[in-house]
Amino acid sequence: MIGVSHTALRRWIDRKDLPVVYAEAGRMQVPVAALLELYEEMEADRATGRGHPIEPLVLAARRNAERLPDDLLADIATEAQGHRAPQVRGLAYHRVLARRLTKRMIADARQVLADWELEGRIDPTYATAWRELLAKPAPELRRALAADTPEMADLRQNSPFAGMLSEPERRAALAAAAPQIP
Repeated sequence: MIGVSHTALRRWIDRKDLPVVYAEAGRMQVPVAALLELYEEMEADRATGRGHPIEPLVLAARRNAERLPDDLLADIATEAQGHRAPQVRGLAYHRVLARRLTKRMIADARQVLADWELEGRIDPTYATAWRELLAKPAPELRRALAADTPEMADLRQNSPFAGMLSEPERRAALAAAAPQIP
């Protein structure tokens, strides 16, 4: 589908540039959503005339992950325990996401939310809160996504932004949260 060898794919998986899941039979697989995202980015780059657009995309994702600030969670004073641990991981993810939020990501989140509502996969209270949040200007949305408040912690449990960071960025966000979690 994306026109790369199994060797290249394996190398990206080994470097943790692509996510993997384990199928019921125990085989590793790259999620279809990750491949589709890579394919869409590749097609957009091809339209600009680049010859081999995939490797630069993977390298760009890795560089973005390496540029994360050291103080991503500096305002989190206590070690996260119990339910707070997943909240801190979600906060780290959304703070990284807020830094690179684009109009396309917001539009995609709106579509995900609409799909969830049609399928009955999200509580109407959360759907309404997300719809209101996604209607705000981007700077305001960025601040809200990065806020360490009980309301945002609740909303982040049902985030339409899940899966929008590259695998290296997601892993870097989790690594930033790790010192806060015993």
